[in-house]
Amino acid sequence: MLSKPPPKDPVPMTDRPRAVETPTETAPPVLLTSHDVLRGQKSVAITHNGALYRLQTTRQGKLILTK
Repeated sequence: MLSKPPPKDPVPMTDRPRAVETPTETAPPVLLTSHDVLRGQKSVAITHNGALYRLQTTRQGKLILTK
């Protein structure tokens, strides 16, 4: 039994849009402790995209970020 050749592709591979390759591995995020950020203070000011934020610790030891 003779097999048929596969049908010709109407769009050659060279004319097809190429897939954008994204890196599969990214660097892990930098890990900081709250002690590193607060440096012994109850709150610190942080600027981000021109806005001023305040990161503070609560009595229960939680963190709050406010604008």
